[in-house]
Amino acid sequence: MGNDEDSMRLPLVDDDVGDSAVRAVFERTIDGSGAVPNLYRQLAHAPELLEAWIAFAWPLRHAAVADRGLRELLILRVAQLQGADYEWRHHWQMAIDCGVGPETLDALARWQQHPEFSPSEKAALRMADELTVDGGLSDATWSELCKHFDERSRVELVLTTSFYACVSRVLKGLLTPLESEYRDLPPVPELPH
Repeated sequence: MGNDEDSMRLPLVDDDVGDSAVRAVFERTIDGSGAVPNLYRQLAHAPELLEAWIAFAWPLRHAAVADRGLRELLILRVAQLQGADYEWRHHWQMAIDCGVGPETLDALARWQQHPEFSPSEKAALRMADELTVDGGLSDATWSELCKHFDERSRVELVLTTSFYACVSRVLKGLLTPLESEYRDLPPVPELPH
């Protein structure tokens, strides 16, 4: 389950924050998505780092050319491997909105054996597993990625996976509480034993 506000390690910064840089990030976020995520409200305790986070995260999400549905699938796999419920619930609907079906998300824990996934998806998911669990990539996995993705896409897929592994660690380190509007979405599934 997601953390609640009683167990978080940093308070959430309110909309009426005095720091103009934080206020600008909050306003941009509200304009873009309608709300400021609790993660940003915690990162706002370090305004320059929040700005740097946004400067990297938003282009990674919106300017990348690799398939957005695949990138969301990688984010969800990282969340699953890390047990990051907040990250899973936040990206579950994004994946659905990008055309990833609920049956695909249900099969994600067993992607290696499941016919739901294409060879290119399996290559990317193998990369996500290795980077998230081992912190590196085998030559065989890199060779498989090269068969399916051009150089730019490979960079984007590695960056997406690596960044969201960082995100999950920050969320779990700060015990970021889940917003109420995400509580009805499916929780991060446990990995098979």
